[in-house]
Amino acid sequence: MDLFIVITLALLAIMGIVVGVSNDAVNFLNSAFGSKAAKKNVILAIAGLGVMVGVMTSSGMMDVARSGVFYPEMFSYQEIMILFLGMMLSNIILLDIYNTLGLPTSTTVSLVFGLLGSAMALALYNIWGGTTDASLGDFINSGNALAIVSGILLSVVLAFFTGHLLMYISRFIFSFRYHKLFNRWGALWCGITLAGIIYFTVFKGLKSTSLIPDALKEFVNDNTAISLLILWVASSALLWVLQRCKVNILRVSILAGTFSLALAFAGNDLVNFIGVPYAGYDSYMIAQELGAEPTSMAALANPTQANFWIMCAAGLVMVVTLFTSKKAMRVIETERKLSSQTEEATPNADALPASRGIVRGARMLNDGLARITPNWLIEIINNRFEPLSEEERGDVNYDLIRATVNLTAAAILISIGTQLKLPLSTTYVVFMVSMGSSLADRAWGRESAVYRITGVMTVIMGWFVTAVGGFIIALAVTLVLVYGGTIAIIAVTAICGYMLIKSNFAKKDDDKKDVEESAVAKIGESLKQSPEEALIAYTEHICSSMEKVTMIYDRTIVAVFKENRKVLKEMVHEAEEFYFSTRQQKYEIIPLLRDLQDSDVHTGHFYVQVVDYISETSKALLHITRPCYKHVDNNHTGLSKEQVYDLKRINDRVEDIFSDINDMLRNRSFDAMDTVLTKRDEMFDLIDEVMQNQLRRLRDTGGSSSANMLFFNILTETKTMVLHSRNIMKSLEHFVQK
Repeated sequence: MDLFIVITLALLAIMGIVVGVSNDAVNFLNSAFGSKAAKKNVILAIAGLGVMVGVMTSSGMMDVARSGVFYPEMFSYQEIMILFLGMMLSNIILLDIYNTLGLPTSTTVSLVFGLLGSAMALALYNIWGGTTDASLGDFINSGNALAIVSGILLSVVLAFFTGHLLMYISRFIFSFRYHKLFNRWGALWCGITLAGIIYFTVFKGLKSTSLIPDALKEFVNDNTAISLLILWVASSALLWVLQRCKVNILRVSILAGTFSLALAFAGNDLVNFIGVPYAGYDSYMIAQELGAEPTSMAALANPTQANFWIMCAAGLVMVVTLFTSKKAMRVIETERKLSSQTEEATPNADALPASRGIVRGARMLNDGLARITPNWLIEIINNRFEPLSEEERGDVNYDLIRATVNLTAAAILISIGTQLKLPLSTTYVVFMVSMGSSLADRAWGRESAVYRITGVMTVIMGWFVTAVGGFIIALAVTLVLVYGGTIAIIAVTAICGYMLIKSNFAKKDDDKKDVEESAVAKIGESLKQSPEEALIAYTEHICSSMEKVTMIYDRTIVAVFKENRKVLKEMVHEAEEFYFSTRQQKYEIIPLLRDLQDSDVHTGHFYVQVVDYISETSKALLHITRPCYKHVDNNHTGLSKEQVYDLKRINDRVEDIFSDINDMLRNRSFDAMDTVLTKRDEMFDLIDEVMQNQLRRLRDTGGSSSANMLFFNILTETKTMVLHSRNIMKSLEHFVQK
């Protein structure tokens, strides 16, 4: 069984690296990609090199998993193996639950609180079993655990204000039109960032390795101020020479920062992925050397020097994942949109009431400060922060100045955490630095501020949610393992394996959703080629949307007849995805309209109309699927025979109308428009007739109130859905004729 646990931990370690890098690659790639500092493969190669160097510096961080939150000498060999297995299995369950609910997670937080929950479970097992006289505090390293937790929370606050302060100063100096001033003083400014990166990542992050001579380490430690001054002068001189050679030193600084941040990420976060499995492997080797199962695992408290080949293997898996993970690219794109310079609001969820209150309070504070600040000072500040126009900015999310600040601030903060052996959440640090710098850059306009603040608050709340969830799940899983024995270990491992397989299949749905949400982007790309290409892409988008509406509506109505809860649940999921994607397209249409040529402006309002009609159609469809599922899920009385008969007639008419609409879309011919209008009017008459029949039945026989409400709701929303579908066709007809 011990060997089974070790093998299971090893497999989970590999899976943890793949999943972790896919989710967290945005941390060190976002700035380089967002500012387009270099080609994709160049950025990935530099980041990969940083990762490989970083894994060699993470040996000291492995002690966090071995003895960071508990005292290993209080546990036997068997208990410590159960502790590590329980933590890893609970982590899988945690990620599966949170991904299903769409909640944010942090691998660092889940590691710390997962270990805390597992250690607490075994401590309670020993105390309840009467096998020890020790108290709970003798098992848990509460002081160190509190320091780790405080460090993670403090880093979130420091990251935001550090990013905000550095960005504000940098932007005030150079402004958005920085090129002229930067040619004079840019080498000195980039020299500061490069000197800081070198000091914290090389002389602090790599000080535990043999890559730096001991004499140099000693000199730097004893003469910090002089060392930093020398680094600044040397870096500035080198960058000045490169600048005179027509090299864009901002790109050099960004690529250096990407290397540094990737190094810091690997050094700090590798423990999250393999720390626990490696500690389990060490425990197994200790038991093998002793030839017996130790009653105390005090040896785990000793500082460890990680195996070179294991660390290299972990680094290679991280680099391969970095180059091959499609999910990593999607996460990067999401982060770039959230921190972009544009002020268009592109919400993925409704704004929180608290974020609305913060924005109102900030506006009042800003108005108050404006009244007491001299006008000449306001004018100077406004001139320094005057943003670039759409044409001047191009298609980058933000400029090279902000990318440099983001990388410098995040790399230094994470390097400090690694030096202090504090497992900071790189996700939160990088995210909060990015949010702080975007706030300083005045990217939080009135159109987007509430959504950006909602994003920040969601991340902070996610910290607490992950902490509580990770602790409770680890506590419960470990108690099951320790009381259930071998059978429980095999059963829980099998369940978690099933969750991993299920999660991998679920990614196909995510890919499908990404394709749907990029429909407007595809139209925009086609528009750059020619109006004809845009028309083809536009029509294909409408056609696929209407076919989806037809499918969901038909399956929902049939499932209601049969009271098929499974199909209805599936249709609700499909309808919700469709609705949220169409709602997102309403916000994406504005940048598309900016790309319209003068000759195409008169057709622009048709883009707006059709996107709005599709959104309203999807809303009506959602208002049908949700009540239908809720009705069946609550085991309410089914529809009567008369109601089923009437809905079948309605469904047949809807199917007939949508069939004609889809045929016209595919052929881009609107000769049958009058026929569709006639069928629509006949269906509306039928709906009125059916409603009158139902009202008579209510007077005569009554029936189930919930079934009657559902019946009327389906009729009303069906009428709305068909009405908007006709409007889509009418707008498209005008669009084609224009």
